[in-house]
Amino acid sequence: MTNHPLTDGMNPQQTQAITAGDGPVLVLAGPGSGKTSVLTRRIAYLISENRVPAHRMMAVTFTNKAAGEMRERVERLLDDKLRGLQIGTFHATCARFLRMEAESLDYKQDYIIYDSDDQQNLIKAVMNRLHIDSKKFNPRAVLGSISKVKNEIILPHEYPAMDYFSEIVKRVYEQYQVALRNANAMDFDDLLLNMVLLLRENEVVRQKYQQRFHYVLVDEFQDTNKVQYELVKYFAAPQNNVFVVGDEDQAIYAFRGADYRNVLRFRDSYPDPTVILLEQNYRSTQTILDVARAVIDLNGNRTPKELHTDKGKGELIQLYEAYDERYEAEYVLEQIHQMRMDYGYDYRDFAVMYRTNAQSRAMEQAFINGSVPYTLVGGVGFYKRREVKDMLAYLRIVQNPDDNVSLERIINVPKRAIGKKSVQSFQDWVRAEKITNTEAFNRLLNGDPAGLSNAVRKKFTDFAEQLYVWQDIAATGNLLNLFDNITASLGYYLYLEDIAKTPEEAIDRADNIRELRGLLMYATEYNQPLHEFLAEQSLVADVDSLKDDNDAVTLLTLHAAKGLEYPVVFITGVETGILPHFRSFEEVEGIDEERRLFYVGVTRAKERLYLTYAFRRALYNGGGNKTEASEFLSTIPVHLLDGSPTTLANVRSSQHYADQFRWDSAPIKRPESRLSRDLREKKVTRSEGDSKLKGKIVPFPGANQREKPASKFSFGQRVYHPKFGEGKVMGVMHDMVDVMFDGQKLPKKILADTDGFELLD
Repeated sequence: MTNHPLTDGMNPQQTQAITAGDGPVLVLAGPGSGKTSVLTRRIAYLISENRVPAHRMMAVTFTNKAAGEMRERVERLLDDKLRGLQIGTFHATCARFLRMEAESLDYKQDYIIYDSDDQQNLIKAVMNRLHIDSKKFNPRAVLGSISKVKNEIILPHEYPAMDYFSEIVKRVYEQYQVALRNANAMDFDDLLLNMVLLLRENEVVRQKYQQRFHYVLVDEFQDTNKVQYELVKYFAAPQNNVFVVGDEDQAIYAFRGADYRNVLRFRDSYPDPTVILLEQNYRSTQTILDVARAVIDLNGNRTPKELHTDKGKGELIQLYEAYDERYEAEYVLEQIHQMRMDYGYDYRDFAVMYRTNAQSRAMEQAFINGSVPYTLVGGVGFYKRREVKDMLAYLRIVQNPDDNVSLERIINVPKRAIGKKSVQSFQDWVRAEKITNTEAFNRLLNGDPAGLSNAVRKKFTDFAEQLYVWQDIAATGNLLNLFDNITASLGYYLYLEDIAKTPEEAIDRADNIRELRGLLMYATEYNQPLHEFLAEQSLVADVDSLKDDNDAVTLLTLHAAKGLEYPVVFITGVETGILPHFRSFEEVEGIDEERRLFYVGVTRAKERLYLTYAFRRALYNGGGNKTEASEFLSTIPVHLLDGSPTTLANVRSSQHYADQFRWDSAPIKRPESRLSRDLREKKVTRSEGDSKLKGKIVPFPGANQREKPASKFSFGQRVYHPKFGEGKVMGVMHDMVDVMFDGQKLPKKILADTDGFELLD
């Protein structure tokens, strides 16, 4: 029925999905292929054309927002309010049903749902009752392990204790479930687990829901885990009118327990399903889609898709290598300014994506310095993150012990048994003596008995001793050593593991600390004193005036980008160890997951895509070591790129290792090319050689050879400026030159064509 109003404007594959007959239907929807329209029109079609009562259908998605939007769209299509249509998340749907079936589970109908804080408190109480040391066994790690096995439908008595930690988890899991039941409570995982167990073990309840729901529809099927997959099968049986929409290539939530292989299992559970591929893309240009395909085609366990579009070939993908993350951020900023002038884009048309939250720091700083409004999606601004504020507070205390705000923040972080009463006693003594904190610490170190209890005096004396060790290091000017000593003395990285709710969160927080360490590394390189560094960070951290603008650049991680789209996308940090992330090297199918993540980022772009990486980056090790371009870039056909990922790789392979840390235009001895050899041996003429040579030229990543000639300045050159005097070139970006002038502590940016700015012989 291709003439049905609900299929107007739909392509043949979309129409096939909307009007599919009964039985299992698997819709593999490529990015930007209109899957939401297909799913909502399918529901409307079943109601209007097949006369399926709304209350006989169940539609499941992953967020309450998506569920609400789905209902609104179906009601608009039918021009009617739907009564009885079950649309919701897995958790909301199960919570509703479990209240109606509470007696069958030996729960009261008014059971409560424990949030994450409630779960943490209960886990700690159970561990305390079992005399399990929470310092040796992180309660969050124990709870994470319990959550994982619940999603695998593994009950306490089935839990396999393979080592000492898992034996602890097994003991806690058993008592945790008892405590939940005694409190008439369920956690979020119980909502799904208990529903599966009820459907599995209670035939009456199972038949009740299977007779009620004749059609089950699931969005984002690749993001389901085992317990969710089992729920779909139970609710859909025995009719098996199950309609699922997903894409293995966009499965990026394995860390949350999602298993993209459920798409493959669907074919096993339903041996003869109708499989429909949505391959026409309505978002991106063909060049962007070709790049995406080149990357994702290397993954296994997937259905190949011939992504195509009517939007035309579009612009080549811009590939750029920056010197470090600061130059990378400045390049992004420069391109945004240029495209706004040349093409009339608004700030809201741009998105900057990255693999980890810590990478936002350099971008935030560049945008603030450039007075460009931005919005940070799915995260907290770098300088507002707990661990960053902690470490900056420590540095402020080293610089100024009289900073009471910073002192109160860190005096018991990590815990050193200095509670609020101890702090109050210290502050009361300081006020009574009319002295500063600095004077108070000096008195304690000189043995002044002070008006404090022995315990409080001992705690603050110990802190004062540590503080003055740090001040001695700060006096040397090596801020990097200072930072390392602070984190080591505090055991701060271990502390981050203790406060994190998940292992992923602990790693993310540690990444932020290493990013901050990178800033200290740069400050040390430029001999920047601590007070200047702190003043600079305070200015950058004041970002409120630039946020929440209706017209703002979007900064977000690749994980947060799914479901979004922008005319122009920058994916930064496309380097080995970042994308793919170093953790993926040791995980089964870890690289495939990272490749899917990159694929999702690429396919967010509608018109233009920029891929950037840095020669040197402070992230992770905080040491500013050289990086390597991501292996993902080498899979992209060169003809799709303005710039080649192999350009610098080929140069580096011919250099001695020690030379790789140069960023200049010094002559490099390269292997003789085939063309040069043919010319030398007179196998071709010069004119023939020129023609062949022109056909092989690949522009340097990100450079526009036609518009901007090569700069006459390069790293290491001595220069003269009429105002600032002599100095050394530290870096060059198009028409801007970074110069460290003699006697200065920080480099200055100078326009290359400034009058009187010249090279020295």
